[in-house]
Amino acid sequence: MTLDEITYKINGCAMKVHNTLGNGFQEVIYQRCLAIELERAGLGFAREQEHAIYYEGINVGSRRADFVVEGKVIVELKALVNLEDVHLAQAKNYVVAYDFPIGLLINFGANSLQFKKVFNKKYQGNNPANPNIK
Repeated sequence: MTLDEITYKINGCAMKVHNTLGNGFQEVIYQRCLAIELERAGLGFAREQEHAIYYEGINVGSRRADFVVEGKVIVELKALVNLEDVHLAQAKNYVVAYDFPIGLLINFGANSLQFKKVFNKKYQGNNPANPNIK
């Protein structure tokens, strides 16, 4: 499955969740519902997958992305009235830290579902934990 096909399916799943629940719930509720829809769509995913963060080759801690879908796409969820630049920066940092080519920032908190696709300009494809990324 191509990255475009995966992100299209993820967006469709998120739209179904938002159309069903609307806005106003905590992020964890949307995360649980999106997991149900991703499974129904036949997408492989991991929730809260921990990943080490390195600074100049030194492990300085870890971070958990909300979802890693098909081992290729980072998905970060929010439940905010408005997305701010800091949320986009966070999503961009995740795709770089995880060495993934693409990520999605999805906000369920607004009246209309918000999607932001983020790209990793530094993508190397060197992450041994993700050998299937193409």
